[in-house]
Amino acid sequence: MSVANSSPPLEILVREPEGFVIWNGPPFSSNQPSIKLDRVPCTSAKFSEDGSKLMVIKSESSISIYDSKTSKEIRSFESPNILAASLSPCGTYLQTFQKLSSPQEKNVTLWKTETGESVYTTSQKNMTKATWPSIRFSSDEAVASRMATNEIQFFDAGDFSKGMVHKIRIPGIAAAELSKQPGSHVAVFVPESKGTPSSVQIYACAQASQSEPISRRTFFRCSTVQQHWNHGSTGLLVVVQSDVDKTNQSYYGESKLYYLTLDGTHNGLVPLRKEGPVHDVQWSYSGKEFAVVYGFMPAMVTIFDKKCNPLLELGTGPYNTIRWNPKGKFICVAGYGNLPGDMAFWDYVEKKQLGATKAEWSVTSEWSPDGLYFMTATTAPRRQIDNGIKIFHYNGSLCFKKKFEKLYQIDWKADSPDKFGEIEELVKSVTSLKVDNKTQGSKPVKPISTNPPVLKKPSAYQPPHAKVAAAKQAQLFGESPSPSTEMSKNALKNKKKREKQREKKAAEAGSG
Repeated sequence: MSVANSSPPLEILVREPEGFVIWNGPPFSSNQPSIKLDRVPCTSAKFSEDGSKLMVIKSESSISIYDSKTSKEIRSFESPNILAASLSPCGTYLQTFQKLSSPQEKNVTLWKTETGESVYTTSQKNMTKATWPSIRFSSDEAVASRMATNEIQFFDAGDFSKGMVHKIRIPGIAAAELSKQPGSHVAVFVPESKGTPSSVQIYACAQASQSEPISRRTFFRCSTVQQHWNHGSTGLLVVVQSDVDKTNQSYYGESKLYYLTLDGTHNGLVPLRKEGPVHDVQWSYSGKEFAVVYGFMPAMVTIFDKKCNPLLELGTGPYNTIRWNPKGKFICVAGYGNLPGDMAFWDYVEKKQLGATKAEWSVTSEWSPDGLYFMTATTAPRRQIDNGIKIFHYNGSLCFKKKFEKLYQIDWKADSPDKFGEIEELVKSVTSLKVDNKTQGSKPVKPISTNPPVLKKPSAYQPPHAKVAAAKQAQLFGESPSPSTEMSKNALKNKKKREKQREKKAAEAGSG
């Protein structure tokens, strides 16, 4: 059986004002995607992290759960005044946040999607990016935790009827990031308070050892942090953002990148070679390398190993986004938002650039789960005009594009990269299709020249009389005049005219 047939199919969720549809993913026959699930009216839709379930919010009081494989509705939940909802990574639990009607009301509910029963309830005053979802799961749902006032609470993810099983007390905690795979550790952020600097601390989730953090780093002039765990839960990248820039070089404040490891091999700044903000950072799927886009424009792109040693430079350009393909082989470096949309595609294994193109006004971008396609989208309400999607091959060549009057959301159906074959075999299977670029409406990628053309130094300006003198001198010495010394048509015409006048005068003098 070929690799293409053994790999799971790609699917794309497309949401417009009337609702969402599910496309069968590329490669498309006749450049048109086929429909797997016809339009379903909704206000929001989201796949679970493993792609097994699809959550569809149909109204403020109705949420449906679909089985992604069959596209059939398997459960419907009815509850009033729903403001937000979230699926657990494997789709086992649905979490809803409702509008408070009284201070004593428990407005966060955890439902089991298989049975539809409520397994846990709690109260939460407001909802922010740092506090929602209220209960966080590791990728395999083996660990469940919740950030509360001055503490992190842990639950038995298989039996929430036990309630909180243990907790870690952390005074002043403002944000927490549970490691995904495995869920062995949790990173917490404590803001500055009463002269005490802010800090990021890493704790083990196991009940045996929670009294002291495994790793800790303090920061001055820190307003917010972004915390990024690697696969394997051995390292944590922390983007520290401050609203004030002491050097007065940036209106937007300053940012720095720190790297903390569980084994203590690194606990400090990542050695970035250019001054300026940290625009984006991403771990490879293996968790052994990470890539950073940083510095004042043109920004620099560097890949580091898990010991924080630089491995590869991807040059500089108008970039603020990096996307590492799930197989670890291809990388897209791009510049979106206020930047013109330049994209460069690299083969990390071969250490070479494959192509370059543009996707102006892009709001979202992501690789397909198999790592062969890269999709960008311009969506509302971020941008109300020029809505649409573009899908590129791994080397940057455009294979599909479509415009929409209004597009709200576009997502690949999530899937584990391990379910797909080796990337080299997948590339061969796609290349063997021999897709005609003309029929697919794509443009060939401009080849990247390893030897840029040598620019000739412009010659110095010469007045017309100097050019004529140089041409005469060349004739006297039997040299051919250079292109820069050749006379213009008007100069040659005037020369012949003067010669005829001299011949005429000479003839008249001879006759006299």
